[in-house]
Amino acid sequence: MAKKAVILNIYGRVQGVGFRYYTQKKALELGISGFVMNQPDGSVYVEAEGEEEALDRFILWCEEGPPWARVSKAEKQFVPVTGYSDFRIR
Repeated sequence: MAKKAVILNIYGRVQGVGFRYYTQKKALELGISGFVMNQPDGSVYVEAEGEEEALDRFILWCEEGPPWARVSKAEKQFVPVTGYSDFRIR
């Protein structure tokens, strides 16, 4: 199965609720590589890539987030695979 890559911009109550930590945990569970980071506007930015099925599951998880988060909007844009080797919090 081919690898796919996506950029996610996640809005809502997504900072100060462990969003980056749990996003990294989920990515490692699913074999997803890339990174997650907080943005100055209070949103969270994610670049992720992996096998199509795993990436789809990861995207669905990000649209919900961890229990303490409240995602109001998640924008996604599919992009070319860049070849990340792991998943980091920035």
